[in-house]
Amino acid sequence: MYVVLLTYTAPLQEIDYVLPDHTDWLARQFEHNHLLASGRRDMHLGEVMIARPMPRLKLDAFLAADPLVLNHLAHYEVVEFTATRTSHELRLLNEAMPH
Repeated sequence: MYVVLLTYTAPLQEIDYVLPDHTDWLARQFEHNHLLASGRRDMHLGEVMIARPMPRLKLDAFLAADPLVLNHLAHYEVVEFTATRTSHELRLLNEAMPH
């Protein structure tokens, strides 16, 4: 599983111009079941996403296709972790627990 931090590297007015394309890209990631959650960071610094367990190369490939990244307006930091405890709702995603 991954926590993905998106940090804006351009002024918000430039981000806002590409945001509709980023929103469409984000919707596709949910449709493909790549993401569990996403939302804005405080003070409009960027976004936080929680990605399902998957090969790291697959994650990197779909993050690289984000219009914000393609337009050099943001960058990603990825934190990989193995969930050892989860809420009941996320138990099926817990890699450390038998299903």
